[in-house]
Amino acid sequence: MKRQTQTTLVAWCFLLPNFLGFCIFTAGPVLFSFFAAFTNWTLSATIPLQFIGLQNFTKLLRDPDFWLYSANTVYLMLGMPVAIGGSLALAVLLSQKIRGVVVYRTLFYLPSFTAGVALFILWKKLFNPDFGPINLILQYVFGLTPSQLPGWLSSTKNILGLAVENLGFTRSQFGIGARDAIIIMGIWTAVGGGNMLLYLAGISNIPTELYEAAEIDGAGTWAKFRHVTWPQLAPTTFFILVMSFIGGLQGGFEQARVMTMGGPAGTTTTLSYYIYTKAFEEFQLGYASAVAWMLFVIIFGITLLNWRFGSRYVNY
Repeated sequence: MKRQTQTTLVAWCFLLPNFLGFCIFTAGPVLFSFFAAFTNWTLSATIPLQFIGLQNFTKLLRDPDFWLYSANTVYLMLGMPVAIGGSLALAVLLSQKIRGVVVYRTLFYLPSFTAGVALFILWKKLFNPDFGPINLILQYVFGLTPSQLPGWLSSTKNILGLAVENLGFTRSQFGIGARDAIIIMGIWTAVGGGNMLLYLAGISNIPTELYEAAEIDGAGTWAKFRHVTWPQLAPTTFFILVMSFIGGLQGGFEQARVMTMGGPAGTTTTLSYYIYTKAFEEFQLGYASAVAWMLFVIIFGITLLNWRFGSRYVNY
Protein backbone atom coordinates (compact mmCIF):
# COMPACT_ATOMS: atom_id res chain seq x y z
CA MET A 1 0.00 0.00 0.00
CA LYS A 2 2.84 2.38 0.85
CA ARG A 3 4.57 1.61 -2.43
CA GLN A 4 1.35 2.28 -4.33
CA THR A 5 0.99 5.65 -2.56
CA GLN A 6 4.56 6.60 -3.46
CA THR A 7 3.95 5.62 -7.08
CA THR A 8 0.80 7.78 -7.16
CA LEU A 9 2.67 10.76 -5.68
CA VAL A 10 5.44 10.42 -8.25
CA ALA A 11 2.85 10.27 -11.03
CA TRP A 12 1.16 13.41 -9.73
CA CYS A 13 4.53 15.19 -9.61
CA PHE A 14 5.04 14.47 -13.29
CA LEU A 15 1.47 15.49 -14.17
CA LEU A 16 1.40 18.63 -12.03
CA PRO A 17 3.38 20.97 -14.38
CA ASN A 18 1.12 20.13 -17.31
CA PHE A 19 -2.00 20.41 -15.17
CA LEU A 20 -0.93 23.81 -13.81
CA GLY A 21 -0.14 24.99 -17.34
CA PHE A 22 -3.60 23.91 -18.48
CA CYS A 23 -5.28 25.71 -15.59
CA ILE A 24 -3.28 28.93 -16.00
CA PHE A 25 -3.06 29.25 -19.78
CA THR A 26 -6.19 27.43 -21.00
CA ALA A 27 -8.94 26.91 -18.43
CA GLY A 28 -8.27 30.22 -16.68
CA PRO A 29 -8.58 32.46 -19.78
CA VAL A 30 -11.64 30.53 -20.97
CA LEU A 31 -13.46 31.04 -17.67
CA PHE A 32 -12.35 34.67 -17.54
CA SER A 33 -13.71 35.30 -21.06
CA PHE A 34 -17.02 33.77 -19.99
CA PHE A 35 -17.20 36.25 -17.13
CA ALA A 36 -16.14 39.11 -19.41
CA ALA A 37 -18.96 38.33 -21.87
CA PHE A 38 -21.45 39.57 -19.26
CA THR A 39 -19.63 42.85 -18.62
CA ASN A 40 -18.98 46.10 -20.45
CA TRP A 41 -15.22 45.59 -20.15
CA THR A 42 -13.12 47.90 -22.28
CA LEU A 43 -9.57 49.14 -21.96
CA SER A 44 -10.77 52.69 -21.39
CA ALA A 45 -10.00 54.10 -17.95
CA THR A 46 -13.04 56.40 -18.17
CA ILE A 47 -15.56 53.54 -18.40
CA PRO A 48 -15.96 51.64 -15.12
CA LEU A 49 -16.31 47.87 -15.30
CA GLN A 50 -19.92 46.82 -14.79
CA PHE A 51 -21.92 43.60 -14.94
CA ILE A 52 -24.50 44.10 -17.70
CA GLY A 53 -26.03 40.62 -17.95
CA LEU A 54 -27.11 39.56 -21.43
CA GLN A 55 -26.79 42.97 -23.05
CA ASN A 56 -23.77 41.95 -25.12
CA PHE A 57 -25.64 38.95 -26.50
CA THR A 58 -28.81 40.89 -27.32
CA LYS A 59 -26.67 43.54 -29.00
CA LEU A 60 -24.87 40.83 -30.93
CA LEU A 61 -28.10 39.33 -32.27
CA ARG A 62 -29.15 42.78 -33.53
CA ASP A 63 -25.72 43.56 -34.97
CA PRO A 64 -25.85 43.35 -38.81
CA ASP A 65 -22.05 42.97 -38.90
CA PHE A 66 -22.26 39.75 -36.91
CA TRP A 67 -24.65 38.18 -39.42
CA LEU A 68 -22.69 39.52 -42.39
CA TYR A 69 -19.42 38.10 -41.10
CA SER A 70 -21.19 34.84 -40.26
CA ALA A 71 -22.20 34.66 -43.92
CA ASN A 72 -18.58 35.34 -44.91
CA THR A 73 -17.45 32.50 -42.66
CA VAL A 74 -19.92 30.07 -44.22
CA TYR A 75 -19.04 31.24 -47.73
CA LEU A 76 -15.34 30.51 -47.18
CA MET A 77 -16.33 26.95 -46.22
CA LEU A 78 -17.79 26.27 -49.68
CA GLY A 79 -14.48 24.81 -50.81
CA MET A 80 -14.58 22.19 -48.04
CA PRO A 81 -16.33 19.44 -50.09
CA VAL A 82 -13.89 19.96 -52.97
CA ALA A 83 -10.91 19.81 -50.60
CA ILE A 84 -12.17 16.63 -48.91
CA GLY A 85 -12.96 14.99 -52.25
CA GLY A 86 -9.55 15.98 -53.61
CA SER A 87 -7.83 14.54 -50.54
CA LEU A 88 -9.69 11.27 -50.99
CA ALA A 89 -8.87 11.06 -54.71
CA LEU A 90 -5.22 11.84 -54.06
CA ALA A 91 -5.04 9.29 -51.24
CA VAL A 92 -6.51 6.60 -53.50
CA LEU A 93 -3.96 7.38 -56.19
CA LEU A 94 -1.05 7.44 -53.74
CA SER A 95 -2.15 4.15 -52.19
CA GLN A 96 -1.41 2.32 -55.42
CA LYS A 97 1.73 0.22 -55.69
CA ILE A 98 3.65 2.41 -58.11
CA ARG A 99 7.31 3.19 -58.35
CA GLY A 100 8.39 6.23 -56.33
CA VAL A 101 5.09 6.53 -54.46
CA VAL A 102 6.89 7.63 -51.27
CA VAL A 103 8.44 10.54 -53.15
CA TYR A 104 5.05 11.59 -54.50
CA ARG A 105 3.50 11.42 -51.03
CA THR A 106 6.28 13.63 -49.68
CA LEU A 107 5.92 16.16 -52.49
CA PHE A 108 2.17 16.50 -52.01
CA TYR A 109 2.54 16.90 -48.26
CA LEU A 110 5.39 19.43 -48.44
CA PRO A 111 3.12 22.54 -48.52
CA SER A 112 1.82 21.53 -45.08
CA PHE A 113 5.28 22.14 -43.64
CA THR A 114 5.30 25.73 -44.88
CA ALA A 115 4.62 28.41 -42.28
CA GLY A 116 1.14 29.86 -42.70
CA VAL A 117 2.17 33.52 -42.97
CA ALA A 118 4.85 32.77 -45.58
CA LEU A 119 2.33 30.76 -47.59
CA PHE A 120 -0.26 33.53 -47.44
CA ILE A 121 2.25 36.14 -48.58
CA LEU A 122 3.21 33.93 -51.52
CA TRP A 123 -0.41 33.49 -52.58
CA LYS A 124 -1.00 37.21 -52.17
CA LYS A 125 1.71 37.81 -54.77
CA LEU A 126 0.26 35.11 -57.04
CA PHE A 127 -3.17 36.79 -56.90
CA ASN A 128 -1.87 40.27 -57.66
CA PRO A 129 -4.21 41.54 -60.42
CA ASP A 130 -1.53 43.60 -62.17
CA PHE A 131 1.58 41.43 -62.28
CA GLY A 132 0.58 38.20 -60.52
CA PRO A 133 1.45 34.95 -62.36
CA ILE A 134 -2.16 33.71 -62.23
CA ASN A 135 -3.55 36.63 -64.21
CA LEU A 136 -0.58 36.57 -66.57
CA ILE A 137 -1.30 32.92 -67.34
CA LEU A 138 -5.02 33.62 -67.82
CA GLN A 139 -4.20 36.52 -70.11
CA TYR A 140 -1.75 34.44 -72.18
CA VAL A 141 -3.89 31.27 -72.43
CA PHE A 142 -7.36 32.78 -72.93
CA GLY A 143 -6.38 36.11 -74.48
CA LEU A 144 -8.23 38.14 -71.85
CA THR A 145 -7.84 41.89 -71.63
CA PRO A 146 -6.82 43.49 -68.31
CA SER A 147 -10.42 44.60 -67.73
CA GLN A 148 -11.65 41.01 -68.14
CA LEU A 149 -9.20 39.52 -65.66
CA PRO A 150 -10.35 38.80 -62.08
CA GLY A 151 -9.49 41.38 -59.44
CA TRP A 152 -8.91 38.58 -56.91
CA LEU A 153 -8.01 40.01 -53.49
CA SER A 154 -8.97 43.56 -54.47
CA SER A 155 -12.45 42.66 -55.72
CA THR A 156 -15.70 42.37 -53.76
CA LYS A 157 -17.30 40.12 -56.40
CA ASN A 158 -18.08 36.47 -55.75
CA ILE A 159 -19.53 33.49 -57.57
CA LEU A 160 -22.83 33.68 -55.64
CA GLY A 161 -23.35 37.39 -56.20
CA LEU A 162 -23.50 38.26 -52.48
CA ALA A 163 -23.96 41.92 -51.70
CA VAL A 164 -21.10 43.81 -50.09
CA GLU A 165 -22.34 45.41 -46.88
CA ASN A 166 -25.62 43.58 -46.25
CA LEU A 167 -27.11 40.13 -46.50
CA GLY A 168 -28.53 39.63 -49.95
CA PHE A 169 -27.75 38.95 -53.58
CA THR A 170 -27.10 41.35 -56.42
CA ARG A 171 -26.25 40.68 -60.05
CA SER A 172 -23.60 43.41 -60.08
CA GLN A 173 -21.50 41.46 -57.57
CA PHE A 174 -21.41 38.25 -59.59
CA GLY A 175 -17.84 37.33 -60.54
CA ILE A 176 -14.59 36.23 -58.96
CA GLY A 177 -13.11 38.14 -56.06
CA ALA A 178 -11.32 38.01 -52.72
CA ARG A 179 -13.54 35.35 -51.14
CA ASP A 180 -13.04 33.00 -54.08
CA ALA A 181 -9.28 33.59 -54.06
CA ILE A 182 -9.08 32.48 -50.42
CA ILE A 183 -11.23 29.42 -51.20
CA ILE A 184 -8.92 28.42 -54.08
CA MET A 185 -5.88 28.81 -51.85
CA GLY A 186 -7.58 26.78 -49.11
CA ILE A 187 -8.35 23.93 -51.49
CA TRP A 188 -4.75 23.85 -52.73
CA THR A 189 -3.34 23.71 -49.21
CA ALA A 190 -5.89 21.18 -47.91
CA VAL A 191 -5.87 18.57 -50.67
CA GLY A 192 -2.39 17.27 -49.91
CA GLY A 193 -2.44 17.93 -46.19
CA GLY A 194 -3.57 16.09 -43.09
CA ASN A 195 -6.80 14.80 -44.63
CA MET A 196 -4.81 12.99 -47.30
CA LEU A 197 -2.73 11.28 -44.61
CA LEU A 198 -5.85 10.26 -42.72
CA TYR A 199 -7.34 8.73 -45.85
CA LEU A 200 -4.05 6.98 -46.62
CA ALA A 201 -4.04 5.49 -43.13
CA GLY A 202 -7.66 4.43 -43.52
CA ILE A 203 -7.02 2.79 -46.89
CA SER A 204 -4.02 0.90 -45.53
CA ASN A 205 -6.25 -0.60 -42.80
CA ILE A 206 -8.83 -2.00 -45.23
CA PRO A 207 -8.49 -5.81 -45.29
CA THR A 208 -7.16 -7.06 -48.62
CA GLU A 209 -9.61 -9.96 -48.40
CA LEU A 210 -12.44 -7.56 -49.21
CA TYR A 211 -10.79 -6.51 -52.46
CA GLU A 212 -10.02 -10.12 -53.35
CA ALA A 213 -13.65 -11.09 -52.77
CA ALA A 214 -14.80 -8.16 -54.91
CA GLU A 215 -12.46 -9.22 -57.74
CA ILE A 216 -13.80 -12.78 -57.59
CA ASP A 217 -17.30 -11.33 -58.01
CA GLY A 218 -16.07 -9.47 -61.10
CA ALA A 219 -15.92 -5.97 -59.62
CA GLY A 220 -13.92 -3.41 -61.54
CA THR A 221 -11.97 -0.42 -60.21
CA TRP A 222 -15.00 1.80 -59.70
CA ALA A 223 -17.09 -1.00 -58.17
CA LYS A 224 -14.33 -1.82 -55.69
CA PHE A 225 -14.09 1.83 -54.69
CA ARG A 226 -17.86 2.21 -54.35
CA HIS A 227 -18.58 -1.02 -52.47
CA VAL A 228 -15.34 -1.57 -50.54
CA THR A 229 -13.13 1.50 -50.20
CA TRP A 230 -15.78 4.15 -49.64
CA PRO A 231 -17.85 2.26 -47.01
CA GLN A 232 -14.69 1.24 -45.14
CA LEU A 233 -13.56 4.89 -45.06
CA ALA A 234 -16.83 6.09 -43.51
CA PRO A 235 -15.33 6.59 -40.00
CA THR A 236 -12.40 8.53 -41.46
CA THR A 237 -14.70 10.68 -43.58
CA PHE A 238 -16.96 11.37 -40.60
CA PHE A 239 -14.00 12.48 -38.49
CA ILE A 240 -12.69 14.71 -41.30
CA LEU A 241 -16.12 16.29 -41.78
CA VAL A 242 -16.50 17.09 -38.09
CA MET A 243 -13.01 18.57 -37.81
CA SER A 244 -13.43 20.49 -41.08
CA PHE A 245 -16.63 22.12 -39.84
CA ILE A 246 -14.96 23.10 -36.58
CA GLY A 247 -11.87 24.42 -38.35
CA GLY A 248 -13.92 26.26 -40.95
CA LEU A 249 -16.07 28.08 -38.41
CA GLN A 250 -13.03 29.00 -36.33
CA GLY A 251 -10.77 29.83 -39.25
CA GLY A 252 -10.21 32.71 -41.61
CA PHE A 253 -8.30 35.03 -39.29
CA GLU A 254 -4.76 34.40 -40.53
CA GLN A 255 -5.69 34.61 -44.21
CA ALA A 256 -7.70 37.80 -43.76
CA ARG A 257 -5.09 39.46 -41.54
CA VAL A 258 -2.17 38.77 -43.86
CA MET A 259 -3.77 38.92 -47.29
CA THR A 260 -6.65 41.40 -47.14
CA MET A 261 -6.89 42.95 -43.66
CA GLY A 262 -10.51 41.83 -43.73
CA GLY A 263 -11.30 43.69 -46.95
CA PRO A 264 -12.21 44.70 -49.48
CA ALA A 265 -15.22 46.27 -47.76
CA GLY A 266 -15.25 43.54 -45.12
CA THR A 267 -15.91 40.72 -47.60
CA THR A 268 -13.21 38.48 -46.10
CA THR A 269 -13.87 39.33 -42.47
CA THR A 270 -14.86 36.14 -40.65
CA LEU A 271 -16.17 35.73 -37.12
CA SER A 272 -12.68 35.01 -35.79
CA TYR A 273 -11.34 38.18 -37.42
CA TYR A 274 -14.35 40.11 -36.10
CA ILE A 275 -13.50 38.95 -32.58
CA TYR A 276 -9.93 40.16 -33.02
CA THR A 277 -11.08 43.53 -34.37
CA LYS A 278 -13.52 44.15 -31.54
CA ALA A 279 -11.06 43.04 -28.85
CA PHE A 280 -7.70 44.41 -29.95
CA GLU A 281 -8.52 47.26 -32.30
CA GLU A 282 -11.72 48.70 -30.80
CA PHE A 283 -10.93 47.40 -27.27
CA GLN A 284 -14.51 46.16 -26.69
CA LEU A 285 -13.31 43.10 -24.83
CA GLY A 286 -16.66 42.29 -23.22
CA TYR A 287 -18.48 42.33 -26.55
CA ALA A 288 -15.69 40.35 -28.23
CA SER A 289 -15.97 37.71 -25.51
CA ALA A 290 -19.70 37.46 -26.17
CA VAL A 291 -19.05 36.92 -29.90
CA ALA A 292 -16.46 34.27 -29.05
CA TRP A 293 -18.91 32.39 -26.82
CA MET A 294 -21.65 32.67 -29.44
CA LEU A 295 -19.22 31.13 -31.93
CA PHE A 296 -18.58 28.35 -29.41
CA VAL A 297 -22.33 27.68 -29.12
CA ILE A 298 -22.65 27.52 -32.92
CA ILE A 299 -19.72 25.12 -33.26
CA PHE A 300 -20.93 22.98 -30.36
CA GLY A 301 -24.44 22.79 -31.81
CA ILE A 302 -23.27 21.84 -35.31
CA THR A 303 -20.91 19.23 -33.86
CA LEU A 304 -23.77 17.69 -31.86
CA LEU A 305 -25.90 17.56 -35.01
CA ASN A 306 -23.06 15.87 -36.87
CA TRP A 307 -22.72 13.24 -34.16
CA ARG A 308 -26.48 12.79 -33.89
CA PHE A 309 -27.28 12.35 -37.56
CA GLY A 310 -23.91 11.60 -39.15
CA SER A 311 -22.68 8.82 -36.91
CA ARG A 312 -25.57 6.53 -37.94
CA TYR A 313 -23.91 6.10 -41.35
CA VAL A 314 -20.56 5.08 -39.84
CA ASN A 315 -19.67 1.44 -39.34
CA TYR A 316 -17.24 1.27 -36.42
